[in-house]
Amino acid sequence: MAEPLWSAEAGGGVYRSRDPVRNLRLRVCIQRVTAAGPLPPQAAPAPSGGVELPALCARAAHGAAGRPPAEEERAEVGWQQKLFSQFEVDLYQNESACQTPLDRQYHEEILKLEKAGGRKNHRIFTYTDHDRFTNLEEHCQKVTDSDCEMPSYLAERMANVRRRRQDRKPLEASSLKSKIITWEPSEEFIKNNHVINTPVQTMYIMGDLGPYGKLGQREYEYVLCTIKVDSNGVITVKPDFTGSKGAYWIELGGQKRELWKYTIENASVQVQQEEEEREQRVFRDLYSRHREYLSSLVGSEFEMTLPGTLRLFVNGEVVSAQGYEYDNLYVHFFLELPKHWSSPAFQQLSGVTQTCATKTVGWDNVAYFCYPFTLEMFFTQEDESEDCLPQWPVLYFEVLSLDFWQRYRVEGYGSLVLPASPAVGPFCPTWNPRLTTSLTSSRSKGDSFSAGCVAGACSVENPGNQSPHAHHPHLAPCRAGYSC
Repeated sequence: MAEPLWSAEAGGGVYRSRDPVRNLRLRVCIQRVTAAGPLPPQAAPAPSGGVELPALCARAAHGAAGRPPAEEERAEVGWQQKLFSQFEVDLYQNESACQTPLDRQYHEEILKLEKAGGRKNHRIFTYTDHDRFTNLEEHCQKVTDSDCEMPSYLAERMANVRRRRQDRKPLEASSLKSKIITWEPSEEFIKNNHVINTPVQTMYIMGDLGPYGKLGQREYEYVLCTIKVDSNGVITVKPDFTGSKGAYWIELGGQKRELWKYTIENASVQVQQEEEEREQRVFRDLYSRHREYLSSLVGSEFEMTLPGTLRLFVNGEVVSAQGYEYDNLYVHFFLELPKHWSSPAFQQLSGVTQTCATKTVGWDNVAYFCYPFTLEMFFTQEDESEDCLPQWPVLYFEVLSLDFWQRYRVEGYGSLVLPASPAVGPFCPTWNPRLTTSLTSSRSKGDSFSAGCVAGACSVENPGNQSPHAHHPHLAPCRAGYSC
């Protein structure tokens, strides 16, 4: 049965590793199979009556055994390990062709290789993350396999984005004061920041599939494997490791139409069981120390809520009052706790704001209190079989005013159910009590007489049992924050 061959355009594999990427090693084996015709040269029918099957098999075996060394090669490649091609050897041997520091470094390494007897690899070589080929390959990469492909506007713009590993310096005090928003970004700034820039390192394993004795021609260079590693430990290998699905194949164009096959294997040193257990112990020790460090930051005096109890903190603020008749306003408020609600003994459930003079804002007279308050309460459901929802606490307000003689008047009553979530700007309408009389006025005669002579006014003993009759002015207890 023939060995299955897979196209090099097959999908890649994505892996995640916490180990250092320098431990990654790949084993590549490339072999020239034959011309890509219907039958290999050894299997072509003979002109005089043909050849028997045993002779054909023996000839094919002899051809495989007598294959030149340049048509089959194996190499084990490490991460970012540089293996020079024949083209690079010919180029960097000439010192005058070296223009960059990297070129001069390659020149020195090639001279050392020549003194040591030459390079051992002939067809398999690599391009690392710093080589020119890596930049050109990512800039000229096609989206489809069509020869007539025209790059779109998006492809041209994205080709300029190079996701390179950036050696960032630690943040200093000066960099923390930099602007978060750049109002006039430059083209370079937009090009570097308009996509999610995950630093990536790239490496290419190449194959020189040129004729024997004529290596070093760029048109015969083919990408065998592409490896990309990002800063999150994600390793992308395309095409994937060969495994059990068979070798990959590359078919050359031209008259000969040669067929090459190659395999890619993971040659990284496997971790022994003892080392893996030791590593797990180190991680557990690290996590336990980090947990102890976080516990030391929180402290041991952190008070936990009892099981089955809801603990509610209210951080609120009485912001303003508007639309009242008199000046010099202040607000008296208290909290009513329904059934199953309680509060600590030290918690005050009532409060009084400072007296505030009003100012004209538009058509209304507004008094700004900005009076903060804090409340703490607990809800405990004694009977868990009760399906009814709990009643929420209610804030009751009494708006009063002071005159020149420090006498107070009741300007209105109001109530507000505590919001179930943090809220800003819940307006609380208030109402005024009225005396029962047949005369109609802004206030009853008795009420007006009391307010003018003794600064008294109609008031109620328990505002929680009263129902509002009219909604006139508004009290704004805004910005209520909760934590539980």
